[in-house]
Amino acid sequence: MSRSVSRALGLVTTLALAVPVAASIPAHAQEPGRSGPATAARAVSPISLWAPAKATAYTYRHKAWTDLGLRIIAEGTPFEIRAHRPSYDEGIVATWSSGTGDVTLPDSSMSDFSGLERFVTLTIDPKKKGEDTQTVTRKACLNGYSERVRVDAPATSPYPVGCWYNPYSLGSVQGIQTGWASPILAQERPLKIGAGNYTVTATITPHYATFFGLTPAEATRTIDLTVTDDTGGEGVDRATHSTAPRPADHRPTGPQGRAGDGPVPDLRSLPAWGINMAENGNFLRFSATVWNAGNSPLVVDGFRRDGEDEMDAYQYFFDADGTQTGYQDVGHMHWDPKPSHQHWHFEDFARYSLLDKDEVEAVRSKKEAFCLANTDAVDLTVPDAAWRPENTDLSTSCGDYSSLSIREVLASGWGDTYTQYRAGQSFDLRGLPNGTYYIAVVANPEGNLVEASTDNNVALRQIKISGKPDHRKVTVPQVGIIEEEQYGGTG
Repeated sequence: MSRSVSRALGLVTTLALAVPVAASIPAHAQEPGRSGPATAARAVSPISLWAPAKATAYTYRHKAWTDLGLRIIAEGTPFEIRAHRPSYDEGIVATWSSGTGDVTLPDSSMSDFSGLERFVTLTIDPKKKGEDTQTVTRKACLNGYSERVRVDAPATSPYPVGCWYNPYSLGSVQGIQTGWASPILAQERPLKIGAGNYTVTATITPHYATFFGLTPAEATRTIDLTVTDDTGGEGVDRATHSTAPRPADHRPTGPQGRAGDGPVPDLRSLPAWGINMAENGNFLRFSATVWNAGNSPLVVDGFRRDGEDEMDAYQYFFDADGTQTGYQDVGHMHWDPKPSHQHWHFEDFARYSLLDKDEVEAVRSKKEAFCLANTDAVDLTVPDAAWRPENTDLSTSCGDYSSLSIREVLASGWGDTYTQYRAGQSFDLRGLPNGTYYIAVVANPEGNLVEASTDNNVALRQIKISGKPDHRKVTVPQVGIIEEEQYGGTG
């Protein structure tokens, strides 16, 4: 089981300055092109651009992984951008929640939900004579690992950590808490430069700078970058992990059910994606996402049977205040001992089938058990969406062999994606004729889970299989205007 998660790759960048405390730098101390927050812009702009005067990075095979220390600081009020796709035939509409109301961002500000397109331009000027200047333009994700930079800023931030990629996501929220700073460049896209000294000029591109009220000087920062060769270096995973909600310490007692008409999850399926044929032409590979559009998280606790590699699974219900209101027996979890798994699987979450042209099942995927985790932010604009869920990786959700009980959670607004990484998920095409088929992604296939509606549990994706045995190919019609990656993963 492979996951689609947001990761920060690359080598550590060492900044020459500590965490900025922007309020301590007076406006008269700022000069155009110098590092530091553009304090004078606070009267007209909700943000300021910050950068260290100097930064150090490391290069490996002529590639330097660094975010240059660039930060956006939210001034005065939280800086929040919400985006939504009305349908797969339409582009993304992004709005800025300004102090006086919602303002629509310029067209094409977001082509997907991984950030603002063409937000910052970097001019990289080598100090060594004879080398060419480079200019690159990058998108920006405002949901970095933000930090409080003012002593009077709120103690916590409600905004997500990361911009997730799924080609069929429907909505996102990006934001920076008031008085907090967030990095805007991802490190998984390296700069193509070697060891040496550089002057880097970072500029918020004019259409964003104008939109948010930044002057050209306020939208520009200059950094002295020193790049050191590190042929033996290793990338450092900067992602941090939090602890998942603890399961109950004993099996539930009392009558099953939930009290009243409280919140419940609503499981929905996205179209299969990342579809391709295995090299031998016998197996059809794909990625699949089931997500929760309801006003409550899906919470499933498992309790181990004495002396068995099996757990009894229960879905728990909560009111709007998070108080538990009931439970329901929803099946089982089992221990998967295969080397590529070795964790606990819930058996009744999803089902993948290949249907023929008459929508009759021709092949069923052997992938029929799942470890629930919030891998993809599908639509953080739905009511009661969790912007900062606790479990966004497998290490917090799936337990180990010694586990006596575990909790698996799918938060509101989030999806659980399974990419074609481990054996068992693909469809075996041997003996199957060429023709038109449908990949069916079915949520809650046995109807054991309690949810708001089961009318939206199935998504069909049409494909066409052709070619000779052992050399077949698959043709996948595009869904609306969506351009997806050839193979599943995160952007």
